[in-house]
Amino acid sequence: MKSLLPISSLLVLLGSASAFAADLNIPMSFEYLALDGKKVESSVFNHKSSLELAPGTHKIAIRYHEMVEDDFSDSQTFVKSSPFIVTLEVDGDHQYYLQAAEGKVVKKPKTFAQNPQVMLTRADKGQVNYQVTNTNIEEESFVSRLFSGNQAVDVSGTAAAATGAAGTAAVVAAPAPTSAQAAVNATSLTAPVDTSKAAGANPQQMLQYWWLQADEKTRKEFMSWAISQL
Repeated sequence: MKSLLPISSLLVLLGSASAFAADLNIPMSFEYLALDGKKVESSVFNHKSSLELAPGTHKIAIRYHEMVEDDFSDSQTFVKSSPFIVTLEVDGDHQYYLQAAEGKVVKKPKTFAQNPQVMLTRADKGQVNYQVTNTNIEEESFVSRLFSGNQAVDVSGTAAAATGAAGTAAVVAAPAPTSAQAAVNATSLTAPVDTSKAAGANPQQMLQYWWLQADEKTRKEFMSWAISQL
């Protein structure tokens, strides 16, 4: 009769297996969208700063997402980039860190969001094997959805497809943006708030939420539309 491993030995083995997992850490100004074909649940209200990664090659969709002072008022607005795909080869239980290539502080968020350049490092200063690919996945602005009736682009879903096993073809290197395209990339808004989470918010709070996320052009368009409804 074969002898069974004692429970203490099994716990040691399980602990050893989990110890081999690596972690990828990102700053507050970046957000995870997808990992190896699956969406990552994260938002500006519930930021996920670390992902656990098993040994092997992983594709992670990330985007830059920062709140900055508005150029035309005393309020704040969101600046976002299109998603970029980080292909990372994990070869041990390392602590990986992502940050903007220019350093920990992004001096010009709107310019950075047009073409985010990032770098990955390891806590032990070891070599990191990775590749970064920008995409041209974009969300429609709130105003364009309001007047056209189009549904919001599921950026997280598209990013998940791009990081899947067969998703390589879905990743498109973004060409150098024109000034008009750059403005769209830098000022496009987040997807509509989940109504189940916003059930307790009154209309005034919802309007304030969207107003803070809008750029100056979007606000003017909204005001023109609102005045025409009076």
